[in-house]
Amino acid sequence: MALIGKHPPPHALLTSTIYLLPLLHILLSPHTKVEESFNLQATHDILTYGTPVSSVHARLLQAYDHLTFPGAVPRTFVGSVVLAGVSQPIIALLGFHHAQIVVRAVLALFNASCLAVFKRAVGRSFGRATARWWTALLMSQFHVVYYLGRTLPNMFAFGLSTMNPDTPKSLPRFVIHHSITADMHDAPATLSLAFLLPQKTLHLTRTRQKQALSMLTFSGVVFRSEIAILLATTSLYLLLTRQVSPRALITVGLVSLAGSLAISVPIDSYFWQKPVWPELWGFYFNAIQGGSSSWGTSPWHYYLTSALPRLLLNPVSFPLVAFSLIHPSLSPQTRAFLIPSLSYIAIYSIQPHKEARFIFYTIPSLTLAAALSAAFVSNRVSKSPVCKVLSLTILLSVLATLAASTGMLLLSSLNYPGGDALIQLYNHVGNYTAAPVTAHADVLTCMTGLTLFNQNKQGLPLALGDSWNTKVADAPVYLIDRTEKSEQLGWPVFWQKFDYALLEDTAQAIGEWEVIGAVHGYSGIEVLRPGQPEPSQGQYKALGLGAQIAALRELVRKLTGGWWAGPRMSPRIHVMKQRSLV
Repeated sequence: MALIGKHPPPHALLTSTIYLLPLLHILLSPHTKVEESFNLQATHDILTYGTPVSSVHARLLQAYDHLTFPGAVPRTFVGSVVLAGVSQPIIALLGFHHAQIVVRAVLALFNASCLAVFKRAVGRSFGRATARWWTALLMSQFHVVYYLGRTLPNMFAFGLSTMNPDTPKSLPRFVIHHSITADMHDAPATLSLAFLLPQKTLHLTRTRQKQALSMLTFSGVVFRSEIAILLATTSLYLLLTRQVSPRALITVGLVSLAGSLAISVPIDSYFWQKPVWPELWGFYFNAIQGGSSSWGTSPWHYYLTSALPRLLLNPVSFPLVAFSLIHPSLSPQTRAFLIPSLSYIAIYSIQPHKEARFIFYTIPSLTLAAALSAAFVSNRVSKSPVCKVLSLTILLSVLATLAASTGMLLLSSLNYPGGDALIQLYNHVGNYTAAPVTAHADVLTCMTGLTLFNQNKQGLPLALGDSWNTKVADAPVYLIDRTEKSEQLGWPVFWQKFDYALLEDTAQAIGEWEVIGAVHGYSGIEVLRPGQPEPSQGQYKALGLGAQIAALRELVRKLTGGWWAGPRMSPRIHVMKQRSLV
């Protein structure tokens, strides 16, 4: 990442980090949480059960997860349909047991492709130095890279909606195509940034701006309704700068809305088996009824004082952004692409329920503002000792941020005890049984890593009853119950159906059960000094990552004379076996 000096690294090396780092995050943290579950489960069901054309309601009700666990509001299937279609041939080649990794990797590579085109366009617009700094600053951050391959609705919209209005110079563009390996210059559909670039003729420029607004409309109508705010701030900027007329804006909006609805409503009405526009439901539930507040509220300044510092992570990012806004030679171009993003954050701060992922779309723009300042400073290192010191400081901050992000990745990988518990169950059962293995998983297990993909690694159509028995299984088949209704959990006969249970509270299981061990999860940082005893592992044997961290801690303390600074692990989920199997 030596961004100063006479011999900078090749552009290809930095571009490769945009693809490789998200894949590394997926490999080191392969499990998912409940926020990602809808799209992941939907993609699994499409891959496993297909899309029936006869007895549709009965087949979907029998096989598809979303009709059993519908969630607070309907969500769109559009992203899952595309993701399943692109992933299917890759899964057929690598095997269904890699399906969850493949699906997440496909999404990550799509978003990475968008960022790579952003970088290329930054180079054309502001010079290679800015593009290098932008890449270094963005890829040394943690959250955006970590989430590129997570099946949140926000990340389906991320590549489509990360945009800024044009400046006197050309601005970055994105590319979308069903094949993420398609040549980016030849891709037939470009995203909003490309459409906002100044073109050779005034007519073409106006045409591209309309297409940019259409892409934002599609993102908001289909994937995330909050993007309507970003669309509004962008449209208002274009209106105030007289780059688009009110008549053209209204026409584009209505046509794009109709086209987006023509895609979302038929697809989602098919899967939900009722007429539905999911994002309208979501907007009504969250914004009108205030239902999102059930998941917690934050003060109005949360995004500015908490979310953005964590997302940008680098401590010099805010000063660099501020410098680009106030310096006379940088502020005109910076204001042009930053005002809509900052306005979006300000307006969305009115919503009581706040999460960092809701403002992911603004991070490339904010990072670009920081990169402009970094390039401004680094381009003057030969003329000013102050600029040389500042440039070196920025470079060191990037390296420090990358180190911090690596640590955050390793700690985050410890935060999925449900996925780890499922692995420990598989390890315990082994391959010695031919009969299906039945197990019950509680809410915490389902929220922290258990998915349809990792509980059904063979890709068998388990929901269709005995039809999958005709297939030859090379490993035990697991039938995992996820019942949440408390009245059923209080019936002894309910628990008699299961061979195993994955439970946070061992007392929940009724009957005679043996605790095989406890899966631990991350619960903070601990510092141990020489003479301090080893932390208690709890009543039961530690399994999985908890056992590995305990072994690592013991080794480090031997080598350091008793010192240890690292993750504290606490029991989360117990792997239990019915006594009759002992």
